[in-house]
Amino acid sequence: SKGKVEEMGILAGAGRTCSRRRVLWSWAASCYIWRNIIPHVSKGSRAIAVDLIGMGKSDKPDIGYHYDDHSRYVEGFVEALGLKDITLVIQDWGSLIGFRYAHEHEANVRGIAFMEASVRPLNFKDMPLDTRIMLPVVRTFPFGYLLIQVGNIFLSKLLHEMTLRKLAKEEIAAYNAPFPTIKSRKPVAQFPLEVPFDGKPVKNHSTVAGYSEWLKVTQMPKLFLKFSPGVLINKDMAAWIEKSLPNITTVDCGAGKHFVQEDDPDLIGQEIVAWMSATQSKKK
Repeated sequence: SKGKVEEMGILAGAGRTCSRRRVLWSWAASCYIWRNIIPHVSKGSRAIAVDLIGMGKSDKPDIGYHYDDHSRYVEGFVEALGLKDITLVIQDWGSLIGFRYAHEHEANVRGIAFMEASVRPLNFKDMPLDTRIMLPVVRTFPFGYLLIQVGNIFLSKLLHEMTLRKLAKEEIAAYNAPFPTIKSRKPVAQFPLEVPFDGKPVKNHSTVAGYSEWLKVTQMPKLFLKFSPGVLINKDMAAWIEKSLPNITTVDCGAGKHFVQEDDPDLIGQEIVAWMSATQSKKK
């Protein structure tokens, strides 16, 4: 059962030709992060950036907000809109959902563009020092609850630390708007617990390991937008990606930490469009 698809907030743009659909999934908090990329990728296509359930302008039902919950709602969203032949553009938490969707619904996915993504199971030792120190703390009760739900550390601190440029006041307000209360931040507090590190949670680790093995053999077109120094994808991980994944195009996008859509949206959008065009030409 896919479950009920409740109201899920989206940013969308459509060109005159809508046969090619791109669905953009990202950091859990809000599809607002794609606002400056949508104008590029919506030219000649239908582009949809969706707020995951409990995030942004989507409903916040009384559920656990586990990895399986998010995947179930995303499947229902795709089915409800009748989306076919999708190109996924994914980052952060959205990458775990997007890669999983592509693995489980390969026939419905045309290609995958990714940046700062979880391409294989992660280990704490591979993270930057500050992230390596912070993550185990926020994954432990009651510290995670106090820091994220009560203290709103993800939006008040980490969003800024993992973006190179200084966000404007109106941008900060837009990110914070969906999460005005402790209760409303429950989904944000849960997702760090769901991302597998050092093999835990075991079930989620198995899912990520499964799609990682699939990525090493599938000929599905892939676009890797590489930023340095990165957070999830450091120099060693980038080298592994380029060596291990077939039919991949790599674009070195220069400096970037984690929320790279905020630092260079025009370059990201332009490179996605160029890759899509080249991929279409090869098919012809």
